[in-house]
Amino acid sequence: MTDANPNAPETAPETAPETAGPRKPAPNPRRVALDLLRAVLRGHVALDEALAAEHRLGLLAPRDRAFARLLVATCLRRLGSLDALIGRCLERPLKPQFSIVQDLLRLGACQLLILGTPPHAALAETLRLAEKGKQAGFKRLITAVLRRLEREGPAWLAELDAARADTPDWLWRSWVVAYGEERTRAIAAVQASEPPLDLSLRDPAGAETWAAELEAQVLPTGSLRLPPGRGEVARLAGYAEGAWWVQDAAAALPARLLGDVAGKRTLEFCAAPGGKTAQLALAGAKAVAVDADAERLRRLVDNLARLGLAVPTVAADAGAWRPPRPAEAVLLDAPCSATGTLRRHPDIAHLKRVEDLPAIVAVQKRLLANAIACAEPGAPLVYAVCSLQPEEGPEVVEAVLAEGAPAVRERLDPAEVGGLAELIDGGGALRTLPCHLAEAGGLDGFYAVRLRRV
Repeated sequence: MTDANPNAPETAPETAPETAGPRKPAPNPRRVALDLLRAVLRGHVALDEALAAEHRLGLLAPRDRAFARLLVATCLRRLGSLDALIGRCLERPLKPQFSIVQDLLRLGACQLLILGTPPHAALAETLRLAEKGKQAGFKRLITAVLRRLEREGPAWLAELDAARADTPDWLWRSWVVAYGEERTRAIAAVQASEPPLDLSLRDPAGAETWAAELEAQVLPTGSLRLPPGRGEVARLAGYAEGAWWVQDAAAALPARLLGDVAGKRTLEFCAAPGGKTAQLALAGAKAVAVDADAERLRRLVDNLARLGLAVPTVAADAGAWRPPRPAEAVLLDAPCSATGTLRRHPDIAHLKRVEDLPAIVAVQKRLLANAIACAEPGAPLVYAVCSLQPEEGPEVVEAVLAEGAPAVRERLDPAEVGGLAELIDGGGALRTLPCHLAEAGGLDGFYAVRLRRV
């Protein structure tokens, strides 16, 4: 389960079964990548949804499947840089009706300049995709642009301000105000890279054993970290027996901030896909998982079953539902813009807009107010979002408390987050940034605050 992204499939589609008769040729992984890219940029579909709907991925060999995913994700991460370099090769922008040519150039340039694909393969395979359709008349243009990028692109890329080019204007301005330009550049540098794979263990006492088995690093927070490109999750040792689940190291922190929940009636709002639910169950909480999406709850149940866990679930609006008895602890991982997870979900940078924030914030305030109302006096409550936007973090908490919600803030101790004092902001809340632990591969961006019901 990928806790930072409730819609991401935990495993890749399985390969197609053997059937009688002549074998059909495998799909072209670059064609699959092109269609995925266009689904995001032209169809405004989330990449995870596009991946889940793309049946051809299951027909590809594992290596080709990984390449298709890497190609589209890298293109989305570095789209600003790619467009800037392609633009230097064009006398005038392509007309909107020829957007597929632009997307072909993006994929070709990405292979040439970022993924290190041999130039003859990048050019030949891009031209292969231009043999039919509107793009067929642009083969000479595609050849000319990619040939020039082969010659001059590396030098152009080296002198480009990639951090600025690859970050949408509204995010850049927001982050500079919130974190300063130097830290914003550090955030953008991590967001542009392929993320590592973090695991939470069913039995944390076995961290060193599993680290040796998986050739992983044990982070100060206790998560295991594997480098990018280690293959499909389901093929890794320990997956089948439920020894661990996928969860970014930052996403594993909010549930811990509730403290000792053993034997306590604990509510988790917006619970799917279940990474934090597993943490609560393994900590001995009498947890109930609440989520408005019944399908996502079914996925949560399946994910927990692999780990040998079972937790009661409730399909309901967490902004209005109330438990039979007030809870002794509450965890709310609220829906948000997810701008802290761009390295894992680069489509977000191209699908979200600043205009989306007011509606998201309104939902967050409603959820937090109800979560506080569901807690008994003295109970801890953690509010968390995987967003870097202050509007969705401290400003939501400030607004709800200012409206009279019966709760007070509590300062966190660095010991609660692996001794990493830099993860605690000036107000005593958790604030992880992608550039934290940069030498080890960075973190997802999270905000989490612990409140106490009064």
